[in-house]
Amino acid sequence: MAKSFPPIERYKGETKMDLKQLRQYLENLSENLKPKNHQLLTARLGSLKSVFPFNEYEYILMFLRDKEIITFQQYEELRKKYVSSNPYLELYGIAPRTFGEIWGHPHVMDIDNRFKKPNKELDSTYEGQYDLWFEGIKVEIKACRAINTKKRGNIMEKALRYDSDEPFWMNYQQIKADMADAFVFIGVWVDKIVYWVMSKKEIKKNRYLSPQHRGGIEYQIGITHKNISEFDVYKVEPNKLGDVVLKKGKRR
Repeated sequence: MAKSFPPIERYKGETKMDLKQLRQYLENLSENLKPKNHQLLTARLGSLKSVFPFNEYEYILMFLRDKEIITFQQYEELRKKYVSSNPYLELYGIAPRTFGEIWGHPHVMDIDNRFKKPNKELDSTYEGQYDLWFEGIKVEIKACRAINTKKRGNIMEKALRYDSDEPFWMNYQQIKADMADAFVFIGVWVDKIVYWVMSKKEIKKNRYLSPQHRGGIEYQIGITHKNISEFDVYKVEPNKLGDVVLKKGKRR
């Protein structure tokens, strides 16, 4: 018969649950297995091959359910807590090379419908130099996800909460300051999205701007746990994004 455990929301006094806490919770549940079943689970995890969406967490949960350590209701409670704590975790599953274009551009356009995909009708000089058009302002969109730089594993396993004390690094690449009037940097954590807006001039004078490749024309800016506070001056709430882009984009 399934044993009774404290409500998920009271686990360790936390109101949220990250991957580390999920792992600890499952390990605690596993201690209630019979010794032979606990040994069996450990052995199977040691040789387990994972292919999305079948991973070790799914396997542990199914094993615990099969051995009647948890009920389906307890599983649903756990799932709800984890999903509500990590609403943007799924964004870590998008390929890095296409993350900005596939998710970032439509996301910004959804925030303010004045952002448009540029074309020759809006800008006769347009040849793919920038990402979006905003009432005459050329806008470049850069999106990155915060990942734990100390942890090994895939990108989803290294995903971080906004209030995490772990070191992180977001590298905004392929910056061509003269190709746009305003730049929108998007920072994604599993539970929060942050927006920074900089003008062309602010990009050029930023102390963290560095060449991406030796002798190249593209640059990069890295935002980390060490310097993120220095970017607070550029932080913008989503409902103000379009207005700030318009204001800064006019500073040519």
